Amino acid sequence: MSYLRRILSFIRFMILATWVSLRQGRADVIFATSTPLTIGIPAMITSWIKRRPFVFEVRDLWPEVPIELGILRGWLPVTVARNLERIIYRNAQHIIALSPGIREAIIRTGVAPEKVKVIPNACDNDLFDVSLHVGEVFRAQHPEIGSNRPLVVYTGAFGVVNHLEYLIRLAHHVCTLDDQIAFLLLGTGSRIEELRSLAEELQVLGRNLWIMDAIPRKEMPAVLSTATLATSIFLANPVIWSNSANKFFDALAAGKPIAINYEGWQAALLRETGAGLVLDAQDIPEAANQLVQALHDPVWLQRASQKARQLAHEQFSRDHLVHALEAELLAAVS
Repeated sequence: MSYLRRILSFIRFMILATWVSLRQGRADVIFATSTPLTIGIPAMITSWIKRRPFVFEVRDLWPEVPIELGILRGWLPVTVARNLERIIYRNAQHIIALSPGIREAIIRTGVAPEKVKVIPNACDNDLFDVSLHVGEVFRAQHPEIGSNRPLVVYTGAFGVVNHLEYLIRLAHHVCTLDDQIAFLLLGTGSRIEELRSLAEELQVLGRNLWIMDAIPRKEMPAVLSTATLATSIFLANPVIWSNSANKFFDALAAGKPIAINYEGWQAALLRETGAGLVLDAQDIPEAANQLVQALHDPVWLQRASQKARQLAHEQFSRDHLVHALEAELLAAVS
């Protein structure tokens, strides 16, 4: 969507969500999860009218991200967004942040630290625990990729923030080092046609890089099963470093090494555990060298895969984290 259509969609959903939530029967607690920030409004209104507490989960930094990236401009819109943020935080009984960086940003707005709990995104380990045969079937359905080529996969949005130009230029440089390494990008978004044009211009589309439409989440295990390495790519901007993207945790659940091109808590986690790579965000030729070296090292690949699966089960299992969420909901009504 264009930014205007997106804003109108947010407003429409906010109005409908308010109407639906007010028509519900008895509730002990109201739970709202952003983004966008406006989703806090129906929860707050319902909380006031029904006199029930609400818990607010912050999945991305809004309005910091759109302001920093120049998407939200002008004194009035920025002022309204920041005031709305403070009002929602103040009225929430508890706030859940998906990363330490998000928690720090919330506290900087004046929220008491004890009110904000970090509960990160979770890994659906059961969903992604599939046999290698599932991945082999996917490769057989897409013979253009090849049955034995190392495969680097991206799954997710094709938007401005995702900065997939980086991944396409990376594929271009990797091709000069090893033309057998393949890249697969699955998703949709506002930049998809521009990205196709760039891939054609660099002569990688259909050679060592393929772009496919988004697929249902239930089909994602097959893609990650056949991947050699997964990726999470974003713009080189510190405001995005606190993200907690689903694709990162899906890769861990599938037991796949993950390569990212940004700093922050995920970069620190990968360096500490060895579950993946932190690629150079500015020097793409150097990032290509990093990637090719890792893909040519079977010992590193096996160890990184083991570390990824270990993180998925020991730190980010949904079965474990759901209890932390339950505790916050219960604390709000106690």
